[in-house]
Amino acid sequence: MTTIPARHIELLDTTLRDGEQTQGVSFTPDEKVNIAKALLHKLNVDRIEIASAKVSAGEKAAVTTINEWAAEHGLLDRIEVLGFVDHDRSVDWIVETGGRTINLLTKGSEKHCRMQLGKTLDQHVVDIRRTIEYAFKRGLKVNMYLEDWSNGFRDNPAYVYGLLNAFQDSGVSRYLLPDTLGVMSPDEVYASIGEMISRYPGRHFDFHPHNDYGLGTANVMAAVKAGVNAVHCTVNCLGERAGNASLAEVAVVLKDKMGMHLSINEEHIFDLCKMVENFSGKWIAANMPIVGTDVFTQTAGIHADGDQKGGLYESILRPERFDRKRTYALGKMSGKASLLKNLEQLDLSLSDENLKKVLERIVELGDSKQTITEDDIPFIIADVLESKDYNHVILVHCSITSSLDLESTVSMQVEVAGKLHKSSGTGNGGFDAFNNAINKILRKYDYKTPKLVDFEVRIPKGGETSALTEAIITWQTQGKYMKTRGVHANQVFAAIQATLRMINLQFQERKTGPLN
Repeated sequence: MTTIPARHIELLDTTLRDGEQTQGVSFTPDEKVNIAKALLHKLNVDRIEIASAKVSAGEKAAVTTINEWAAEHGLLDRIEVLGFVDHDRSVDWIVETGGRTINLLTKGSEKHCRMQLGKTLDQHVVDIRRTIEYAFKRGLKVNMYLEDWSNGFRDNPAYVYGLLNAFQDSGVSRYLLPDTLGVMSPDEVYASIGEMISRYPGRHFDFHPHNDYGLGTANVMAAVKAGVNAVHCTVNCLGERAGNASLAEVAVVLKDKMGMHLSINEEHIFDLCKMVENFSGKWIAANMPIVGTDVFTQTAGIHADGDQKGGLYESILRPERFDRKRTYALGKMSGKASLLKNLEQLDLSLSDENLKKVLERIVELGDSKQTITEDDIPFIIADVLESKDYNHVILVHCSITSSLDLESTVSMQVEVAGKLHKSSGTGNGGFDAFNNAINKILRKYDYKTPKLVDFEVRIPKGGETSALTEAIITWQTQGKYMKTRGVHANQVFAAIQATLRMINLQFQERKTGPLN
C-alpha cells in the first residue's frame, strides 16, 4: 500500500520585520543577527523576512551582516526584505546589503490605492511594473504583497483581480495576501483564498494573518485548508496592535491538527521564544500556549493523581517535544500525588507519616503563597522533620510595619499555655521589634530569649523574589549553642518561626511547662 506523503507547509517568520513594528520594540543590529541565525540555522524556518528597506543605517548594517552569514551557509535564498514601489531606491538598498529577494508592498485594496496614493489602478500598475523591471535588472527575485488585501477583496474584488491580471506574466514569484488589520474570520479566509486559488491556479500564494480578533492561528488553518502552502507568523505573536499569528501555535497546530509536514525543529521553539522575549522586552504570558511558563504545569491534585496512575491528564502536546518538562504545582490545591511527582524529580522519598506532614505544611503555606516550587521542597522537608509538636507559645496574630529611616513597629497576640496576651514593640527592623514585643510577654514567665549568635537566610537555588525563605538562627544559651530553623515566604516571619521554635524547645526543657 502506497503512503501519500504529508503536504508540506512553508513558514515565513517576519519577527524581524513585522514583529519589530510592535510598540516599544527595536532590536539592535546584534540582536537581529542572532535572531536571524537562530531562526534559520537552529529552528530551520523555511524563510525569514528581516527588515524594511531604507529604515536606518543600523538596519542596513544588520541586514548586510545577516546576508553575508547566510551566503556563507547557502541560506541567502531564504531571506527576504520588504521594499516599496519607489523605482530604484528600495531595490538598490537591498542589493547593497547583498540581498536577493524583495517583498514589494503594493496596494491590495482600491481604497488604499485611491486615498493613500491618490492614483488609479492603472497608474499604480505602471509604478509597480517600473519597480519590478528595475529589480529584475539588478538580479532580485520579486514577491508582491497586496497590502490590505482582506478589505480590498471584500469591498471591490474586481480591483484585486485587475491587479493580479496586470502581472499575469510578469515573473513575480509569490503573491502575499495579508489580512492587514486582522479583520477576517476563518470562514472568510477559506472562501476568499479559495476563490483566489481557483481563479489563479498557477500562482503561488502566501497568507499573512494578523491577530486583532485572536483568530490568527485559526485563520492560518483556514488558509491551509483552502490550498495555501505558505503562511507567515512571528515569534511570541509580536507585531503591530495585537500582533501576528504565533509561530509556536501555528507550527504545532498545523502538525497535530491538520497532519501537515513542516521543516522546523520544534524542540528549539521554546529556546527561541525566550531569546526573543529577552531581546524585545515583551514578556511571554505565563499561560501562552506552548511556551508559557505554566502551560505544562498541573495544579489540581486530582490531575496529578490521574497522571500518577496512568497519564490520564496528558495529551499529544507533550512538553518533551519542546525540550521542556511537566511540573506539578504545590499549594493549597495539592494532593498526595502532586507531592509524590515532585519528590520523584528530586529523587527523594518519605515515609507515609512524614509525607502527610509535609503535605499539610505545603497546603498551609499555599494559603499565603500561591505556589511552592520544586526547589522549595527540601526546605519544607527539613523544616517539618525538625519540628516538634511543642505549642507552649503560639503566635496568634502579628502585624509588622517598617518604614525608611524610621523604627519598625509590631503589634501581636500570643497565647502562652492557653492564656492570650497582647503586646507591641519597636526596633531596628521588624525582627528586632518582634523580639522586643514578645520578651515583654515572656518576662511574666521568667523567660528571656537567649543571645543571637548567627543569623543565616537562604532561598532556593534559582528562586524568585516570592520564593520561600529559610532562616537558620544560632543561639547561645547556658554556655551551649543551638540552631533553630523557620521557613516562610516572608523573610521576617521565617526568622520569627525559628525564634518561636527555640522558645518552645526551651519551655519543653522545663519539663513542667512555663507556668511552674
